[in-house]
Amino acid sequence: MDVTVIIATAAGTITTLAAAAIAALLIAKRLSFKKRAARDNEGTTESGKNPTPIFKMATNVEQETDKHLKEKEHEELDEMELGSQEERQKGQKLHKEAINKEQDSQTSSRSPSGNGPPQDAVPAPEASAPAARPSSGGMSVVGIDLGFLNCYIAVARSGGIETIANEYSDRCTPACISLGSRTRAIGNAAKSQIVTNVRNTIHGFKKLHGRSFDDPIVQTERIRLPYELQKMPNGSAGVKVRYLEEERPFAIEQVTGMLLAKLKEIAENALKKPVADCVISVPSFFTDAERRSVLAAAQVAGLNCLRLMNETTAVALAYGIYKQDLPSLDEKPRNVVFIDMGHSAYQVSVCAFNKGKLKVLATAFDPYLGGRNFDEALVDYFCDEFKTKYKINVKENSRALLRLYQECEKLKKLMSANASDLPLNIECFMNDLDVSSKMNRAQYEQLCASLLARVEPPLKAVMEQANLQREDISSIEIVGGATRIPAVKEQITKFFLKDISTTLNADEAVARGCALQCAILSPAFKVREFSITDIVPYSVTLRWRTSFEDGTGECEVFCKNHPAPFSKVITFHKKEPFELEAFYTNLHEVPYPDPRIGTFTIQNVFPQSDGDNSKVKVKVRVNVHGVFSVASASVVEKQNLEGDHNDAPMETETSFKSENKDDLDKMQVDQEEGGHQKCHAEHTPEEEIDHTGAKTKSTPSDKQDRLNQTIKKGKGKSIDLPIHSSLCRQLGQDLINSYIENEGKMLMQDKLEKERNDAKNAVEEYVYDFRDRLGTVYEKFITPEDINKLSAILEDTENWLYEEGEDQPKQVYVDKLQELKKYGQPIQVRYMEHEERPKALNDLGKKIQLVMKVIEAYRNKDERYDHLDHAEVEKVEKFISDAMSWLNSKMNAQNKLSLTQDPVVRVAEIVAKSKELDDFCNPIIYKPKPKIEVAEDKAKANSEHNGPMDGQSGPETKPDIKDSSQHTKSSGEMEVD
Repeated sequence: MDVTVIIATAAGTITTLAAAAIAALLIAKRLSFKKRAARDNEGTTESGKNPTPIFKMATNVEQETDKHLKEKEHEELDEMELGSQEERQKGQKLHKEAINKEQDSQTSSRSPSGNGPPQDAVPAPEASAPAARPSSGGMSVVGIDLGFLNCYIAVARSGGIETIANEYSDRCTPACISLGSRTRAIGNAAKSQIVTNVRNTIHGFKKLHGRSFDDPIVQTERIRLPYELQKMPNGSAGVKVRYLEEERPFAIEQVTGMLLAKLKEIAENALKKPVADCVISVPSFFTDAERRSVLAAAQVAGLNCLRLMNETTAVALAYGIYKQDLPSLDEKPRNVVFIDMGHSAYQVSVCAFNKGKLKVLATAFDPYLGGRNFDEALVDYFCDEFKTKYKINVKENSRALLRLYQECEKLKKLMSANASDLPLNIECFMNDLDVSSKMNRAQYEQLCASLLARVEPPLKAVMEQANLQREDISSIEIVGGATRIPAVKEQITKFFLKDISTTLNADEAVARGCALQCAILSPAFKVREFSITDIVPYSVTLRWRTSFEDGTGECEVFCKNHPAPFSKVITFHKKEPFELEAFYTNLHEVPYPDPRIGTFTIQNVFPQSDGDNSKVKVKVRVNVHGVFSVASASVVEKQNLEGDHNDAPMETETSFKSENKDDLDKMQVDQEEGGHQKCHAEHTPEEEIDHTGAKTKSTPSDKQDRLNQTIKKGKGKSIDLPIHSSLCRQLGQDLINSYIENEGKMLMQDKLEKERNDAKNAVEEYVYDFRDRLGTVYEKFITPEDINKLSAILEDTENWLYEEGEDQPKQVYVDKLQELKKYGQPIQVRYMEHEERPKALNDLGKKIQLVMKVIEAYRNKDERYDHLDHAEVEKVEKFISDAMSWLNSKMNAQNKLSLTQDPVVRVAEIVAKSKELDDFCNPIIYKPKPKIEVAEDKAKANSEHNGPMDGQSGPETKPDIKDSSQHTKSSGEMEVD
């Protein structure tokens, strides 16, 4: 056995050296590739506009898709050995086991090379982000900024990233849905009904995602919202509105699905092709339940969300991908702070940039601070003032309160640009009263002092988490509408002691970043290599039961600000199925009342044939959406036990490979005395944690001891195990399918209602248009009696439209329009014929004259026409004579009629006669003259006599030489070019 170990060790050493050589070669190739890429990108200029070389349309989508999927197969794994005390050794302490970790977090880049040296990237048996695989549908590239107040859509085209406009030519689409008795209005049309249709217009629903009805946040929002919230059957929050003349509840996923379906329609109208793949933005503080809720809403809208992207990360991507002066990978990164204060939330992130690489270092946020809080400060002030001044309670009247909110928002924007006193005037505000007041910026900042004091804490927190000082920050970029408030800018500048930058579009930066991420994930575009490493916002812990009474085991699998997306493999030693519970470690950091993420039951676990515990490998993952899950589980079944020397060399090689992985990063698991065990994941290479919690460095002898233990283990095969997941606030697929079906029905209802309204509008338009023409252009083409009769019919139709015809089926309007056209069509035809007949007659007359001139030239022996056949010319002459007779007879008959009578000859008949003339006469009179053939010997003589000198052959002589040679071979044949 000792000899075997020595041989195995030597073999392993050779394997290590070979692997190191291959890794060095890969690094050299990768560096050379990066140099070439850098040279290729030198021509790209940096500006506020989108330079075209950043991405372009892929020429071969199938090849790009294959390449894209292969690159997505790279995944990073952390392996941890965990086991209960009873199953390993009853009454004995759990011995420390090495944890094989495959480091270097996965990014959503098209190529994994941007994250680190090639030897750190370890292929995994399955793709890390199956949801990111592009669909086989239309290759659209769309980024959606799903905001609390407004939404923006950006698309990638061959010319760059473009923010598209809706049907109102507005690039901003309000996050608003209004439901009526027959149809829905979404976006700009719904916003105009906020005041008129208060109870049935839904807005401000973003914070309700993934939350129960009894959630404190939901109850807080409920007070602010003018529409009614309702508890859904699954306990989540929903809205109750009146739609199609009945009270109906809608889940938040359905409401957001309606909005996303509208945004999808806008994108399809702009791109002129179907939209399926997209990237949607979410706040960085969204929990798993909220993120899954948004993904369900995307499903309802028929969208394939390639990635839920944190809003600050999207802004960072939009900022960094165009920068040409970023430091190289081996230089100190450039640290940039991104501050996003929107209508309802405040987010801060610190990102490190290198050339072709973006890494988020830390994030901080205040989910309850945004532009609407500053609006509320004004609303509360004016409510108190109006209560004293006008004796009215504004907060009791929903319409008046909404109008005051709208006016205060306008006033806030004006005060951002003006420091003087600004008036507030609202007519017929409440109880037919006109109200007025005024406000200036200094007074406004004093009102908002408590809100402004909340700007600094997230800035301080994010700097502490990133371990950075103010001098380490190279730039501060601000986005979001609320960052336009001067006092907010002043607070940020005061903290960082440097000027802030406003190079990014404050409103559209998030959508543009999402569109860039979608272009990276889509095979339809070739994008400049740019890797993106996000982070996990909250630490995640796994808990399981041990064999001891009331014993539990815990392990923090992902710490706060851990790189994401990322996967880890944990090894358990079990004899029976077991359950893992995932939850957020520090509830006070999470803006969500329930720390639970979900429970995952590993099924079909069995003991080994010898009665020992089975080795169960469980892979946990935070995917590209930022959602935690237990991705897979497998049991290692032993096949050969210790003493089988025939398999020793093969097992040694496998074991040593796992030791090489262990060299990348180590994690030691402790078990405490008693029934409670706990482990901590440390990501510092070559560090371990002993049972006392102290970090120790691994020594080569420790590695050798573990290697010897691994060699003694038997060879096993891996068997996949089923996993039953029970996630917190997870919607079942059946429920989502019912939402999708309901959305389809509502879309069909909207379509039918639109067609009905179009039919009604067509009748109304015809009435007004025809009545106007009767007194002008149609007056000469109708008798006075008919004018009176038709005017009465039009007036009756108009009255009918606004009385019993106000709400009729589509077919009734179609029939009514046809009835009107029976009276109006003959008049319209007379007018059109009268207007177009002179031109048609003129064209026919010109063609007859032209043919007659050719016939006359032929009779005069004109050499241009001497090749024409005499019989054919006579046929043309007869045809022209008949055409002239037809024309004269029709015109004489038409001239005898008045304008109020129907015409004898229609313009269509004249045009047809003109075409008949062209078809019959033109082939004869424009028949080309036959070509005169030049004698072959004469052409040959000319080529020999006039050929080029000095033995050079010109291009003119080559065809003659070829023809002469062929003529020599076959003198009886003639070559025709």
